[in-house]
This record gives sequence, structure tokens and C-alpha cells, in this order.
Amino acid sequence: MVSGIYSSLSGLTAAQKRITTAAHNTANANTDGFKKQRVLHQEVKPQGVETVVEQVNTPGPIAFRETENGLIQFEQSNVDFAEEAVNLLVGKRHYEANLRALDVQNKTLGSVLDILE
Repeated sequence: MVSGIYSSLSGLTAAQKRITTAAHNTANANTDGFKKQRVLHQEVKPQGVETVVEQVNTPGPIAFRETENGLIQFEQSNVDFAEEAVNLLVGKRHYEANLRALDVQNKTLGSVLDILE
């Protein structure tokens, strides 16, 4: 029973990391040369989830900017707003599912303790 609580807590932490990373990418989308980050989830034995955040080094679009010395070429960020919106929604649902699982584990443990009294 306690292992279910640990699983749900690790899932909540993983969901929070996904949401935080999507927010970080969105906040830096207009920063020239910014490289987005991606969250990968890995199973941890005997239960739980571990998150790994890695940088995506694909190049962003090339644009030109007018300066005192003429036009210069620069790389924009590689953040895709549609992808980040999906990541936020997936993170939200992931969070909600783990929160409900945690609530079920809590109620079950409470019922067991009531029986033992």
C-alpha cells in the first residue's frame, strides 16, 4: 500500500517536471539561439518514475536583422508553441491521474487503519 503512495508521488514529481520544462521552453521561445528541453520518463524499479531532462540541439529557423553594419544572420529558438501546449496538457493530465491514485491510496490506508482500531 505504501509502495502505491511512493509511485504516485514519483508520478506527481515527473508531471511537475514536464510542466516546468514546457513553461521554461515557452518563456524562452523568443530568445535568439535558445534550445528547447525535452523531458523523458524512465521506470524505476521496484516502482516509480524518474525524469531526465535533455536539451534538443536541432537548429532553429534562420532570420535576418538590420543593424548599423547592415543585415546580420541569426538563429532563432527551436521552440514549437504547439508542441509545448501539448506538453502542458499532457503534464496536467499526468498530474491529475497521479493525484487521484494518491487519493485512492490514502483512503484505502485510512480504511485499513479504521478497521485495525
